[in-house]
Amino acid sequence: MVDNTLAVVGVVEAASRMLRDRILSGALAGGTPVTEAWASAEFGIARPTAKAAIEQLVMSGLLVRTAHRSARVAAIDAEMVRDVYRTRALLEAGALRTLAKEGVVPAAAVLANEEIAGMAPGPDPATVDPDIRFHTALIDGLTSARTSRMYRTLLDEARLCMAQVQDRRLLDAAAIAAQHRAILDAVRGHDGDLAARLLHDHLGSAEERLVDALGA
Repeated sequence: MVDNTLAVVGVVEAASRMLRDRILSGALAGGTPVTEAWASAEFGIARPTAKAAIEQLVMSGLLVRTAHRSARVAAIDAEMVRDVYRTRALLEAGALRTLAKEGVVPAAAVLANEEIAGMAPGPDPATVDPDIRFHTALIDGLTSARTSRMYRTLLDEARLCMAQVQDRRLLDAAAIAAQHRAILDAVRGHDGDLAARLLHDHLGSAEERLVDALGA
């Protein structure tokens, strides 16, 4: 019985992950209905399993459900973008100030930024993944499982914002790497306030690009 329960949980997690990937890749546009019947047929799973997978993504904010209606892919707007990035800034600024007290620079953040720095000049969607790994490493540097878990949910919404804006107006890879490097240098130098200000400018630039793209 225990093994069967674990197997069901594993199928729900797998279905949730596949559905999440469809949403974050932009394959499922904002407002697209996601019904239990569709998910069941699409992923070859039972309807109760499809329902559980859908509910996981409703809880994470990638899907929304109103009374008596099927779940739909969350449609972003300027207000959502600003709220997501404001919350990111609050969490990450706190992490930077904590890390700066000891001058601790997470190795994973350095490696992710080196990957960006090694890319060809110019805006490139390939910068998105290492950029997110850089910021995640800052949060993970706190070694708080709860904070890391909460931040990853927030990042899903940030990815959703980028997925639904085709013209992402990304920064040049070299500019991203330089901004990241300045943040890490401030942490290394025990200057948490400077690191937080640099982060605010860095995230603010990305936020404005997304909001401008929505307006366009």
